[in-house]
Amino acid sequence: MKRSEINAALREMEAMVQKCGFQLPPFCTFTPEEWQKKGHEYDEIRENMLGWDITDFGLGNFNKIGFSLITLRNGNQKLPEKYPKTYAEKLLYIREGQAAPMHFHWSKMEDIINRGGGNVLIRVYWADENDQRSGSDVTVTCDGRRITVPAGTQIKLRPGESLTVDRRLYHDFELEPGTGPVLLGEVSMCNDDEHDNRFYEPIGRFPEIEEDEPPYRLLCTEYPAAPQEA
Repeated sequence: MKRSEINAALREMEAMVQKCGFQLPPFCTFTPEEWQKKGHEYDEIRENMLGWDITDFGLGNFNKIGFSLITLRNGNQKLPEKYPKTYAEKLLYIREGQAAPMHFHWSKMEDIINRGGGNVLIRVYWADENDQRSGSDVTVTCDGRRITVPAGTQIKLRPGESLTVDRRLYHDFELEPGTGPVLLGEVSMCNDDEHDNRFYEPIGRFPEIEEDEPPYRLLCTEYPAAPQEA
C-alpha cells in the first residue's frame, strides 16, 4: 500500500470514531515525531502492538479486501509474566465495498459488536477436523440469545448488536450494501496475530508500504525503540 492510502484510511477511521462518540486513548494521537521521544514507560504499547493497524492482507486491493483497526488493549502470550492481561479490545472500521477474508482462531474467543454506522454481515461455518469449512449447522450467541443457522449463513448485526465468535468458527465480514460504513468493536481473549489466525485461503496480514508521503500516524508495527537514557 502507498503511505498516502494509509494516511487517508487513518483519517477516515478517526472521523468515524468521532462521529460514533468513541473516545480514543492518548497514544492514538501521538505523531511520528513524538514517538521518537517516548521512553520505556510506553513499552506495553510497543511490545503488545497497541495502536493503529491498516491491513490489505498482502493482496494489494485495500478497497475490496482490507480494513482499518485500532488495538486498544492486549496481553502478550509470549511475555505472560510481564503482561498478564488475558483479554484484548479493538475497534475496526469497514467502509462499503470492503470485506474481511474468511478465517478462524485456534485460541481466541471474541465478541464482534456493531458500535455504529451501517449493518455488518458475518458469514459463519464451523471448521472440520481438517480445518476445512464444515456443512454442519452453526449455533452461536447474539447478545445472549442462542440461535442455530445453516452453514454459510450471513448473520446481520445492526448498530448495538453483537455476535460471539467461538474458537474454530470460520467467519468473514462484509457490509450490507446501502447502509454505510461501520465501526465495529472486538472484545476478546488475548490477541496473537502472528500465530492464532487461520485463513481459509493463504494470505498475509500486514501490508508492504510504498513511502510516497510522510506518515500521519505510526502503525503498530512501526514504533521506534525507546531512546537510550543519558
